[in-house]
Amino acid sequence: MNSMSESEHPDLDRAACVADLKRFLFEARDLRLAAAADPIRGRRREHLRAWQAARLAETHADLLASPKFNIAATFFLSDLYGPKDFSERDTEMEKVLPIMTKMLPVSGLRTLLLAVEVDALSERFDAEMVAALGPQLDQEKLPIAAYVAAYCQVGNRAGRQLQIRLIGETGEALDALAHKTFARGALKLMHRPAQMAGLGELHAFLERGFVAFRSLRHAHEFLDTVVEREEALMKSLFSSV
Repeated sequence: MNSMSESEHPDLDRAACVADLKRFLFEARDLRLAAAADPIRGRRREHLRAWQAARLAETHADLLASPKFNIAATFFLSDLYGPKDFSERDTEMEKVLPIMTKMLPVSGLRTLLLAVEVDALSERFDAEMVAALGPQLDQEKLPIAAYVAAYCQVGNRAGRQLQIRLIGETGEALDALAHKTFARGALKLMHRPAQMAGLGELHAFLERGFVAFRSLRHAHEFLDTVVEREEALMKSLFSSV
């Protein structure tokens, strides 16, 4: 018996997207709330995220400095793979989740799902890294050796690989959206209504992604570079002990 195609049963695919979107959205929210409820853990989390942001900026310094890739790299390292706090965006998403999950096309839901899954996975790893590093994050400067040891202690190579793959897939989805002719007009039309409805950050996230990937002629060159570097670094860290 042949499997059912996505086009034949779009409601089933939509339902799966909605269920996963809710699960990852609430997981990320709960992890952030848990960190915020403990001042020590919260401070250590911020230190870790600042350290990781500096590492990303160093690893991809040439992309940030490149006139060709600067806009996309800045968006990538702040909105997708960096230390930015997504609490406001996620709160807005929760408010309109019932409407959004009915009105957005499945392709749009998948794009949001990828971004939220990356966020939840990153929060999960950050919480585990904070627990592994403990008081070492109270130092003014976190030693690289301490980070590497904690990274290997947390382990979960498959999860780290998934995180990097999802980042690439999120970029591909945003790139596809950015080059749809209707998307630009729709985003412009929605700017003021989104602000009035209290959905400014969610709309701004989509706008920044649109602008970032519209700036690229061939996104695969940029995405492949980021993914290959992050995979190489991951392998290097796991092989270091």
